[in-house]
Amino acid sequence: MSTIDTDCVKNQALRHVIVNRSPQSGTQARLMAGGMSFEAFIGRSGRTAFKVEGDGATPVARMRLCHGYFRSDRVRLPQTRLAMQAIRPNTGWCDAPGHGAYNRQVQLPFGPSHEQLWREDGLYDICLVLDWNMSERRRSRGCAIFFHLSKGKPTEGCIAVSRRAMLRLLPVLDRQTVVTVR
Repeated sequence: MSTIDTDCVKNQALRHVIVNRSPQSGTQARLMAGGMSFEAFIGRSGRTAFKVEGDGATPVARMRLCHGYFRSDRVRLPQTRLAMQAIRPNTGWCDAPGHGAYNRQVQLPFGPSHEQLWREDGLYDICLVLDWNMSERRRSRGCAIFFHLSKGKPTEGCIAVSRRAMLRLLPVLDRQTVVTVR
């Protein structure tokens, strides 16, 4: 058994999650973590090393997990080491590059461009925030790069997996876990 497999068995936090684009599709991927492997989806435009706001691509990068959100009316979370916040109907995320709250949570109503996290389609029933463009925010370099639930189709630049996969991963993820898209 490899070190990662042993970590997973002992329920220790994983340090690495790898997302490899499928050779057959620019928008499908294989997510590997601690001996587990799951189908995943990435951005509708595939991957990019030069992320731009609205391009629909997933950044080729190493990104730490920051924290997460969940719909408490739809999901019973397993135990996790990540700070998780219940989404409310007024929870949003600013995607307006010129605004001071760019790539940050905001409360709705909010005038500038934003994304509502309380969704009917279930994509953000569990939604983990990756640290892409978070510490030193740069305008138009992309925001809201999340690790969320999948509906079996490409994302707008995020990484998405099935609910079953996410529930298996949550107990072994923490703020030190690095998600690498390659």
